[in-house]
Amino acid sequence: MSPSVLHQTRNLVQSMLLIGGMGLIAWAVVATIAGPGLTLLTVGSSVIGLLLAPSLPKTVLLSAYRARRLTGRTFPEGVGMIAELARRADLPRVPALYYIPSELPNAFAMGDPRDSAICITDGLLRLLDARELAGVLAHEVAHVANRDLWIMSVADVMSRVVSLASWVGQLILILNLPLLLSGAAYVPWHIPLMLVFSPTLMALLQLALSRTREFDADRGAVDLTGDPDGLASALSKLERRVGRFWEDMFLPGRRIPEPSLLRTHPPTEERIRRLRDLQERPPVPWGSEPTRLPSSVRTGPPRFGPWGVYR
Repeated sequence: MSPSVLHQTRNLVQSMLLIGGMGLIAWAVVATIAGPGLTLLTVGSSVIGLLLAPSLPKTVLLSAYRARRLTGRTFPEGVGMIAELARRADLPRVPALYYIPSELPNAFAMGDPRDSAICITDGLLRLLDARELAGVLAHEVAHVANRDLWIMSVADVMSRVVSLASWVGQLILILNLPLLLSGAAYVPWHIPLMLVFSPTLMALLQLALSRTREFDADRGAVDLTGDPDGLASALSKLERRVGRFWEDMFLPGRRIPEPSLLRTHPPTEERIRRLRDLQERPPVPWGSEPTRLPSSVRTGPPRFGPWGVYR
């Protein structure tokens, strides 16, 4: 599955505009707190790190989630699905499949087409049948094929930096409040407004960047499986099973969303509606039988873990 020229051009223009807007906000906020020199050093170091060590965040996240690599021996059904989907998507390398011992139903991808990983939780495997699991895995493979993951990681890093700088700036203002009230110090009125509202602006830009890519990944999943109903059924099950609890963890404050590495999904109802509108093609040979789980790993209720992840 090679992205069309129109898809690539649209994503490039959209990404440049939104990332550019996020970059300007990030520069303004961080420079207000740290000054232009330190800001330039911080931004330069971050960009070089993302370019030279793209696998570092993947390694850190896999460790934070206690992810375990699945093989053809421990989970032949899932590994076979991934291999077939990667072949249909023309990926240069089959994504590694990882199992997360969490009751929270979830799946996400990391990396790029040459070195990627797809993680699925115990809760997801227990919830979905084989046809629905194929749709979810195809969605993640489409993200990898469309090269969505790196750009979303950059957006998330900038959002987190702005959020941290905003809190530090507000703390500095509070500590200097006596000087401000006495007239011994002066702060232009636009700085407090920028510090207060910049995280929300960054979150909205990040959400705008993610919405189109999520819808494109849904369409890409249908291109790979020919089965929009499989993915739609999986999304419907996830919505019924976890509902608001799932949103609060991965879409905190959906009306005024907070940045989060996994907060990439538009409203489920809209995604299902668009999937239903797609013309169904012959589905892949994965039926509706229950998914056979990999070798047992003890699970527990979802909890907030290191690096700001739920597991």
